[in-house]
Amino acid sequence: MRLFNPDKLMVDYRVGVTPTHPIIPRCYTLTHSDTTGELFLTIGTKYALDQTTEARDEVLGEWMMNHEGYFFFIYLYVDGADGSMNTSIRNRIFRNELPLALEAIRYGDSRFFNSHPILDNRPIYVHFRSMNPRYDELEYWGHFSDYDITYI
Repeated sequence: MRLFNPDKLMVDYRVGVTPTHPIIPRCYTLTHSDTTGELFLTIGTKYALDQTTEARDEVLGEWMMNHEGYFFFIYLYVDGADGSMNTSIRNRIFRNELPLALEAIRYGDSRFFNSHPILDNRPIYVHFRSMNPRYDELEYWGHFSDYDITYI
């Protein structure tokens, strides 16, 4: 896993979202450049599908609520768009890079988390989406407080 470099993170807030509101709907689209190592975090009321590529290697996440309160849900497309890359390789890459992605989201939207500190301790669930049942999994990945680099 690469180390998170805050200088390589670009954050864009879309219409309807500010650095502190709303909680729901609040959708995150995290993309990257393999060439420069830059990360691009777009925060809006919908996913920034205009920022995604056919490789489908973005991280999509959003705040949701159930009977227990808020939780953060992430979608990862393990198979890719065209299935040309081996699912097991993509699965391994996503798992290796996901902590960095969570650090980028937590850091990039830090004013939001500072305004709503309870969200730092709400669960994160990740759906590794795949047509192959071996890789199609829903997992618990801790809390954003686990990925807060300001305390590291």
